[in-house]
Amino acid sequence: MNANHSFIKGLRDGIPIGLGYFSVSITFGMMAASFGIPTWAAVLISFTNLTSAGQFAGISLMASCAPFIEIALTQLVINIRYALMSLSLSQKADSTFTLPHRLLASHFITDEIFAVAAGQNSSINPFYIYGLAVIPVLGWTSGTFVGAAASAFLPEIIQRSLGIVIYGMFIAVIIPPAKKNHSIWLVLSAAVLLSCAFKWLPLFAFISEGFSIMICSIAAAALGAALFPVKEAEQ
Repeated sequence: MNANHSFIKGLRDGIPIGLGYFSVSITFGMMAASFGIPTWAAVLISFTNLTSAGQFAGISLMASCAPFIEIALTQLVINIRYALMSLSLSQKADSTFTLPHRLLASHFITDEIFAVAAGQNSSINPFYIYGLAVIPVLGWTSGTFVGAAASAFLPEIIQRSLGIVIYGMFIAVIIPPAKKNHSIWLVLSAAVLLSCAFKWLPLFAFISEGFSIMICSIAAAALGAALFPVKEAEQ
């Protein structure tokens, strides 16, 4: 498939992702505005990061004046999965995926873009990734702008109601696979219990939000790896 056809196919495949990103990023824009972040800065964050969980956690830490090292380590733990996705996706890359293309395409790897690209029946070229990323990037960035700008005139009760959109998105992502795989359910339950412990138990009151996210993520992942290792044949 030539570059033009690949780009157009990617563009079509990215439409549902872009629509979903638009609705969720409105909440991010409103949250950023509530923390006093200017609209242009919120849009720039979305355009240069493209990571929902990382951005929500990041601006929360910024608003609480967390140390730079805490913000950096939190982002590393939350977003390190993209490095693994990129490595996996490189196995489907054809010969036109030169190093400059790999460096550029890696910026656009998100959970949904990875899932669609990895699900292709044949190898992919960089132009498919570029086409696949166009509408999601526009959706995520424009939604952030709409949310940040709308926060200036929307009633507070509506802003708070829209604030649950991100939680709905996360639930929609994790519940379906958890229902099919008890190991995922156990790891999720462990993460939830740890998070509640850090939130409510006085014993852990001295641990900041960023470090609690890191500890919960690493501990739950380690538990899953220890109890449910992937055998060589399954890989």
